[in-house]
Amino acid sequence: MKKIIPLTIAALMTFGTAHADGHGKISEFRIGILGGENAQDRLNSNECLREMTEDLLGVETKLFAPADYNGVLQGLLGGTIDMAWLGASGYAKVWLNDPKAVEPVMVKVNVDGGYGYYSVGFARKDADIKNLDEMKDRVFAFGDPNSTSGYLIPSIEIPAAGYSMEPGDYFGDIKFSGGHEQTIVGVNNGDFDAGVTWADGLGNWEDGYNSGALRKAVDAGLVDMNDLVQIWQSKPIPEGPVVMRTTLPADVKVKMATLMASLPSIDPDCAYGVLQGDAKGFMPIGHDAYEVIIEARKLKAK
Repeated sequence: MKKIIPLTIAALMTFGTAHADGHGKISEFRIGILGGENAQDRLNSNECLREMTEDLLGVETKLFAPADYNGVLQGLLGGTIDMAWLGASGYAKVWLNDPKAVEPVMVKVNVDGGYGYYSVGFARKDADIKNLDEMKDRVFAFGDPNSTSGYLIPSIEIPAAGYSMEPGDYFGDIKFSGGHEQTIVGVNNGDFDAGVTWADGLGNWEDGYNSGALRKAVDAGLVDMNDLVQIWQSKPIPEGPVVMRTTLPADVKVKMATLMASLPSIDPDCAYGVLQGDAKGFMPIGHDAYEVIIEARKLKAK
C-alpha cells in the first residue's frame, strides 16, 4: 500500500489557502460524524475532539451524528457542517455534486504506515458459510448506499467475481442495515446470513483487527470474534479523507489540520476513539488519491 509523505505546516498553509477567501471569522465550528455505530457512541468517541477544537478555535463547537451517511454529505454540500471524516465514496459523492464544496486535508494512517483498508465479508461460524460460494439463496447485508466498504466496492468487486448482486438472482436477498454496527450486530444475531464491514486488515481477527468497525464492536462488547468467520475480502481501498468546507478561513483549516495530525501525541485515548482503533494518526492528503473512487462512483451511476 502506498505510503503517505508528511507535509510541513507551511505546505499545509499553502494547501489550505488554495480555495479560501482569507476573510471573515467563524462564530461556531460544526463537525459531522458518519454513521457506523449508534449515535451516542459516535458522540462519546468524538467528544474529546469537540472539546479540543473549542479550546483551539475559541468558538462553540458542535458534533452532528445524523442517522445515515447522507445527512453528513448534505450538511457539507449545504454549508451546515464544517469538517467531517468521510469514506472515499462519500467524498466522491460530494465532489461530483460540487467540486468546490470541500477539500480533503488529512487521512488516517495505519500502524504499518499505509492508508488502505478493506471491505470484509463475514458470517457466523455456526452458519457454516466459508466463502461466497456458500452464500447462494442467503441474505447478504450491506451498510449504507453511500458507504465505500459497506456497499460501493463490494457492489463492484462481488459481481466481477461472478456473483450477481440483483436480489434473488444469486443471493436470496440484499438488504441495507443502515450502518456498519447494524450489519455486525445483525449478522451476530442471525438477522442476516452474512454482511460486509470495514477493517484495516492488520493485527488479529479475534481482536477485530487493529482498527475498523469490527474492532469498535469488540471494544463495545457487542460481538465475540470467535463466533464469526471471514468469508470475503476486497482489494485495498484508499482510506477516506478528513474534509473541510472550502470557504472556511485559511487559519481555521491549518489549525484543525494540525490538531488532527497531533491528536495521537496530545491524547492517545482520544485518538483511539476518533480513529476507531489502533493507528498511527492522520497525515495530509489531496484530491488525487480519490480519483479512482470517483470513477467507480461514476460507473455505478451509469
